[in-house]
Amino acid sequence: LQGSIPSEIWNMTNLTELKLYINYHTGSIPSEIGNLTNLTQLYLGNYHTGSIPSEIGNLTNLTQLYLGNYDTGSIPPEIGNLTNLTTLCLFGNHTGSIPSEIGNLTNLTSLILSGNSLTDSIPPEIGNLTNLTNLNISNNQLQGSIPSEIGTLTNLTGLRLYNNQLTGSIPSEIGNLTNLTVLTLDENQLTGSIPSEIGNLTNLTWLYLNHNQLTGSIPSEIGNLTNLSYLVLEHNQLTGEIPETICNLVENNCSIYISTNQLCPPYPSCLVYVGIQGTNNCD
Repeated sequence: LQGSIPSEIWNMTNLTELKLYINYHTGSIPSEIGNLTNLTQLYLGNYHTGSIPSEIGNLTNLTQLYLGNYDTGSIPPEIGNLTNLTTLCLFGNHTGSIPSEIGNLTNLTSLILSGNSLTDSIPPEIGNLTNLTNLNISNNQLQGSIPSEIGTLTNLTGLRLYNNQLTGSIPSEIGNLTNLTVLTLDENQLTGSIPSEIGNLTNLTWLYLNHNQLTGSIPSEIGNLTNLSYLVLEHNQLTGEIPETICNLVENNCSIYISTNQLCPPYPSCLVYVGIQGTNNCD
């Protein structure tokens, strides 16, 4: 389907579901969308331009909102009015910052803001969303540090923040997220050492910290993560010796990638390949 969505749609005020995604609709999303106050599900994944209208905040009965468009504007703060949402998925080309009002959406179980052009930092109010099981803000241009409030999201099973411009250290509070199975913080500008609390995340199957600026040694607690299928630490500035506890992972057929660091020999005999290591500062 092509062209714009006919304006008569916005007069259908008894609608409870509107799903027009995976089409080729163009034009902007009009402010009249705010008339559909009985909607519980709204899916618009097309080629709309312009901003999300602030009137989206009128749709307080929504439980699922999916806007996979090519919008060029920011996420309006009125999104925080939609306190019945359990799923919020916005991707395409949304710009600007993540509004702090997103912390009002305490019923969310899935928040997906990936593949946008979002800037500024992750608001600390994200820590209010304690029912989240899936948080994906990857492939943006987010800056600043990962807020320590992330540690309150103890129901998370997936945390994906890769391919941003995040700085600072990995907060130790990340060790509170013991239900995580996927943690991907790769392709950022994270510094500091890997916190020893990472060893608390014994349900992890994927741990991606590669392509950052992490320093210090690999904590011995990494050996607690015996459910890992992938441990990817390459392209950092990690130093010191590789802990022998990493062999616990090898015994469970974990694929380990630690090349392009500054890790010193002798290397654990269980590792077949450590790749290129800068050993100039090793004893």
